[in-house]
Amino acid sequence: MEALPAEMSDTSPDVAVAGAFEIPLQEPFRGVTARSGVLMRGPAGWGEWSPFPEYPPEVTARWWQAAVEAVTRPWPAPRRAEIPVNAIVPAVSAERAHQIVRDSGCSTAKVKVGVGDDRARVEAVRDALGSSGRLRIDVNATWDVPTAIRRLRELARYDLEYVEQPVPTLAEFARVRRAVDVPLAADESVRMAPDPLHIHGIAAADVVVLKVQPLGGVRRCLDVAEAAGRPAVVSSAVETSVGLAAGVALAAALPELPHACGLGTLWLLTGDVTTDPLHPVGGVLQVRRPTPDATLLDRWTPRPAQHQTLTRRLEAARKAFDAVRSGR
Repeated sequence: MEALPAEMSDTSPDVAVAGAFEIPLQEPFRGVTARSGVLMRGPAGWGEWSPFPEYPPEVTARWWQAAVEAVTRPWPAPRRAEIPVNAIVPAVSAERAHQIVRDSGCSTAKVKVGVGDDRARVEAVRDALGSSGRLRIDVNATWDVPTAIRRLRELARYDLEYVEQPVPTLAEFARVRRAVDVPLAADESVRMAPDPLHIHGIAAADVVVLKVQPLGGVRRCLDVAEAAGRPAVVSSAVETSVGLAAGVALAAALPELPHACGLGTLWLLTGDVTTDPLHPVGGVLQVRRPTPDATLLDRWTPRPAQHQTLTRRLEAARKAFDAVRSGR
């Protein structure tokens, strides 16, 4: 993790950890069946810290940096009042994929591939969208170059808007790009980069995917987008409405927003921490910032063992954050 911006060097004494949550998922996602995290409160509002369980402290420190920003600094001024979003289709059956897209009200859909019958799932989504809808796929870096070339040539018939992270590295992106015409979007190559402001080989990507928590905050994402010089798509990390609000703020502040954003993910959770959830209507999210509800926070209190795990991981993230801040 690179050095923190000067304005992030101190945490206000008014910042408090306000509660933890553990909310089951509607469908398994990235190997987890529930999303858990911590909510913070400060002078600027509420923030969320909810890294996935496999991430080490040097990674979760960026998520903590984003939470500190959310509760201590107002969001940048918005340039738009509503954000178009895509439907998100996990690695489910073709029938379920069709239903998800049909019920979403979105004209763009992102389909997870690399597990099960990809072709049937993508074909079902194209059918649900119709010929005018935009269809993108997400590989999560699970293909090698020969597989990516072969699979993209097979799936190109479904008129793909782009493929997200087909292979692990940007050097491999360049090889895939020379062999296929499908545009390539970089996700892991951006958010897992040692220094997202200086990513070697980013020219091999046509689109950059920005996620607020993994990149360290809304303003850091704006800097990354400017440095990358590529169209940006804002996506979520499957958060509650508190975390999603930061992504919405980023999408609202970007100078240009040519693509629908991956922020319509709240349906993946079986509940939320607010009575005013950030659910899209007609494929659009309104730019706003919901406030958590005490009753719902109580409802989604983690099990004791999970609460202890979150506490340990949070302390480790804060220590890593402080170490970077002090230059150690």
